Amino acid sequence: MASLTLLRQQSKLADPREQLRILDTQDQVPRFAEQLKQHQLPLLQAATLETLQVNLGRLCNMTCEHCHVDAGPDRREIMQIENVEHCLRALAHPGFATLDLTGGAPEMNPHFRLMVTRGREMGKRIIDRCNLTILLAPGYQDLPEFLAAQEVEIVASLPCYLEENTDAQRGSGAFQKSIQALQRLNEVGYGVADSSLKLTLVYNPVGYSLPPDQGQLEAAYREQLRTRFGIEFTNLITITNMPISRYLSELVEQDRLEAYMSRLVEAFNPETVPGVMCRSLISVDWEGYLYDCDFNQMLALPVSLPERRHIRDFDYASLAERKIVTQRHCYGCTAGAGSSCGGALNTR
Repeated sequence: MASLTLLRQQSKLADPREQLRILDTQDQVPRFAEQLKQHQLPLLQAATLETLQVNLGRLCNMTCEHCHVDAGPDRREIMQIENVEHCLRALAHPGFATLDLTGGAPEMNPHFRLMVTRGREMGKRIIDRCNLTILLAPGYQDLPEFLAAQEVEIVASLPCYLEENTDAQRGSGAFQKSIQALQRLNEVGYGVADSSLKLTLVYNPVGYSLPPDQGQLEAAYREQLRTRFGIEFTNLITITNMPISRYLSELVEQDRLEAYMSRLVEAFNPETVPGVMCRSLISVDWEGYLYDCDFNQMLALPVSLPERRHIRDFDYASLAERKIVTQRHCYGCTAGAGSSCGGALNTR
């Protein structure tokens, strides 16, 4: 697996402007707004505002090939306490039901536990998007007990139940560490029968295909993990690899970008559009700026409002009715069964 440094040497695609330029060269792909019009669908607009998704920084203990955040151990972007407090003030709005914490490894932000405890005191649902291996790292080994005590929902990345495929995407040894972490989570009650502690596994494809049927894949994961390792989990979600950041670099380097984008367009499913996550979510970056989703954040595409683009100026009403900024990468959320932070959008 290429190191983060090598990836940056090979490509300029860590720069959001260069990523957008590359996506703009895909002339065979209609702009997403044109695709909506062709299917007699309205332009995307927020329907409500239920989830505050906060990227606590790009520092991570892993360097995964598919990472759209371009996170890794050498990153120093971390949300500071001032913006943490701004986020918590915004979260107090009664319209918000969920605080969704992501990164990097969100747990590596020194204010992670503060956000969790304060969010729980407000009665909010808390999601921790966890890479699993962080639970074994020195200084973080008590996290399973902390998360369980706070009743945090864990959404954990496990791109495959096969060691070879997982290690190919996440680095040598990642699979075995992930298995150990899942067993630790089971020990404190996550994912086991009759427990309220939810453990969701996340699958994203290895290679250039779209995710398979979410229900069938969950059954396969459950059989494999239970039989081989005695691991239980609550459910599994599938997420399409987005053509941005490191995955975009890989597509360009392998000369597969045009084919992959064409695959996404051919698989466009208009039935997924009403449920895309940007219609009920607002994303905050480590500096406190606002985006329609985590993917727009990585492409530096801020919300369309002329003002109040920072969390310190948060205004619920204007954000809950805003127009959504779209680009060609949005096909990743609407291909096949659809894809979102909550998994497939059309599971019929």
